[in-house]
Amino acid sequence: MVRSVGFAVPGALTIPTGGYAYDRRIITELGALGWRVETINLGDGYPQPSAERRTAAHIMLAAQPNDRPLVVDGLAFGALPEVALAVGATHGLIALVHHPLALEAGLSPEQSQALRASEQQALTCARGVIVTSPFTGRLLASDYAVPPDRIAVVPPGNDRVAPARGTMGGETSLLAVGAIVPRKGYDVLIAALAPLRDLPWRLTIVGDRTRDTETAARLDAEIARLSLAERVAITGVVSTERLAELYASADLFVLASRFEGYGMAFAEAIAHGLPIVGTTAGAIAETVPAHAGILVAPDDVTALSDALRQVIVDPVSRERLAQSARASAAALPTWRQSAELFSQVISATP
Repeated sequence: MVRSVGFAVPGALTIPTGGYAYDRRIITELGALGWRVETINLGDGYPQPSAERRTAAHIMLAAQPNDRPLVVDGLAFGALPEVALAVGATHGLIALVHHPLALEAGLSPEQSQALRASEQQALTCARGVIVTSPFTGRLLASDYAVPPDRIAVVPPGNDRVAPARGTMGGETSLLAVGAIVPRKGYDVLIAALAPLRDLPWRLTIVGDRTRDTETAARLDAEIARLSLAERVAITGVVSTERLAELYASADLFVLASRFEGYGMAFAEAIAHGLPIVGTTAGAIAETVPAHAGILVAPDDVTALSDALRQVIVDPVSRERLAQSARASAAALPTWRQSAELFSQVISATP
C-alpha cells in the first residue's frame, strides 16, 4: 500500500534558504522510501501573509484528504493560528519548525511578540511537531508550552563529500554561506575583519541578496566604507555544483549568526572537513563539535576578530580544527537517515 502525505510550504520549494533545502531533500527522500508526497504551495508573504493569503491557505489545507498526515512548514504554520485551529480539528497536522519565527533578527519588539503569540497558539493545534535540533525542541517545550512527547527531532542530513583541499598556501580563503539577512550577522563579520587588513585573507559570501535588499545594500556600503571591496566577494545565489567547489577550495568557514535553529551551513562545512569560526547563538554550539571550531558570543565583534586572527595566522591551529571536523563528518546523518526518522514521525501521527 502506497503511503501518502501532504507537505505544505510557503512559496516555491526552489527558494535558496536552508529551510527550503531541508524541505526539498526530505520530500525527495520520502519519495525514495515509498511515500507519495503532494506538495502544497501556500504562496508568499510569510510570516506576515495578507488576509487573502490566509483565506487561500485555509481553503487549500482544508481540501486535503483528512486520512493522511499533513506537514506544514513552520514559516507558514506559525503565522496561521486560526487556520491551524480549524484544519487541525479534522486533519493530522504536523508542524515543521526550523526555528521560532519570533527569533528572526531585525524584528521590532512588537513584531517579535506578535509572532511569538501567533506561533504558540498555532502549535497547540498540531498533533506532532518536528524540529531540526534538540535545542529547538527544548525551546518549544520551555517557551512555547509544547508537550515534549509531541516533539520529534529530525536533523538535516548531509552528503558524503571529500575533505576540502583549501588553497594549500598563500591567502587564507574564508567562506560564509547564508542569505543576506540580519540574522546571519554579516555586519558583525565585516566589522571583525576590518582590523585584520594586515593579514592575508579573502572572504567569499554566498547567499541570496534579494530576501532583504536593504540589508544587502547596507552590507555593500559598509564593505566599501571600510575599503574591503578588493577582499570580499558576494556571489549571491550559486548552483549546487559551484557551492561544492567553493567549500572544497576554502580554508575556513565563518558565520556570525545571531540565531540558528540548527545551522545547516555549519554542518555542511563540517562535512567538508572545514575548521569553523562562528557564534554560540541558538543551536550552533550543538551543531559544531567542540574541537572543530572556535565559537564566540553573538554580536561580539572583538572576540570574533580575535578568533579569526588566531586561525588565519596559525596554520597549525587551523589544521587541528580541520582534523576534528573531518573526524566528526562521518557521524553526521545522511539525508536518507533523516528521511527515515521523518517517515517514522508522520507514520505515527494520528
